[in-house]
Amino acid sequence: MNMKYDNNVKLMKGNEALAEAAIRAEIDGYFGYPITPQSEILEYLSKNFNEEDGVVLQAESEIAAINMVYGAAGSGKRVMTSTSSPGMSLMLEGISYITAAQLPCLLVNVSRGGPGLGTIQPSQADYFQSTKGGGHGDYRLIVLAPNSVQEMADFVFDAIYLAEKYRNPALILSDGTLGQMMEKVRLPEKGSLPKSIPEWAAKGKIKNKERNIIYTSAVDPTVMENLNKELQNKYALLQQEVRYELSQIEDAEILIVAFGLSARICSKAQEMANDNGLSVGLLRPITLYPFPSDTIYKLAQKVQAILVVELSAGQMVEDVKLVVNGSCPVFFHGRMGGEVPTPDEIFFELKKITDKQAVKN
Repeated sequence: MNMKYDNNVKLMKGNEALAEAAIRAEIDGYFGYPITPQSEILEYLSKNFNEEDGVVLQAESEIAAINMVYGAAGSGKRVMTSTSSPGMSLMLEGISYITAAQLPCLLVNVSRGGPGLGTIQPSQADYFQSTKGGGHGDYRLIVLAPNSVQEMADFVFDAIYLAEKYRNPALILSDGTLGQMMEKVRLPEKGSLPKSIPEWAAKGKIKNKERNIIYTSAVDPTVMENLNKELQNKYALLQQEVRYELSQIEDAEILIVAFGLSARICSKAQEMANDNGLSVGLLRPITLYPFPSDTIYKLAQKVQAILVVELSAGQMVEDVKLVVNGSCPVFFHGRMGGEVPTPDEIFFELKKITDKQAVKN
């Protein structure tokens, strides 16, 4: 979608830029519960949201919040929630219901180290939870992964647009660093995202009109299978929305695949590697679902090796290996629990891969 931007440049924290973008996207409601490191989203909206335009409500729990999103989305309202990793776990049942009901909404996960209560530092260990459904049943979320404060704002508009286009929840998967860091940002203009009450919205009986009823289950397995088939057909259409960013891949011998904060760090490591005579390219998935499978497969035919870098024990790397299907070696480097790798650390891994490939050849 083509967005119009405010001419003013502001210095903002990632969470606050996202919240301000949500106001400018003309959301009708926010329902959430505070949890570090995303609490500024709720705080900013509570302070700056115009009550005449809708509601900002701190629910009694994440479970309550996601079910409020469910009800409001069912009435055709533009609504959202935000949380961090343990909170997202509590929301999963409600998210599965929302997806079965084919309702658009915006979900935000400013993720943190885990498992369990974990830490409040950044992590990407919610990749499986985000891209494989997380809750029960065969469902998918549209997942966007920002790597800057600017994208924290931009992806609010993108995610809502895609959610409403496909009648499916869209998730912005951020992390504790992107949520807390401050950068310059130009915010999208209010009113640049079209808005209307959809025809499918649930409503009571109106004279001479059919009632719209939204449901998520059926006693008859044939009816339920048909609902599942409808969802799968939608996910097939979603593949046309794949988004990614490529850097210096023309003559690359090693390809780095990384998303979000990891991709920012890898960009500096790539620069260091190329300055030291290595030929390194970078692919940053922007949509984690749909995943840029075709592009990664084609690049795997040209490079000598792939290095996947994540703030986890290795999750996206499994998708990369499935796509590559043995076309070239796939290596992994990850940090866990809130620890973040340095560019020097990744450059060292690239050197090791180069040495291994040289010996092999």
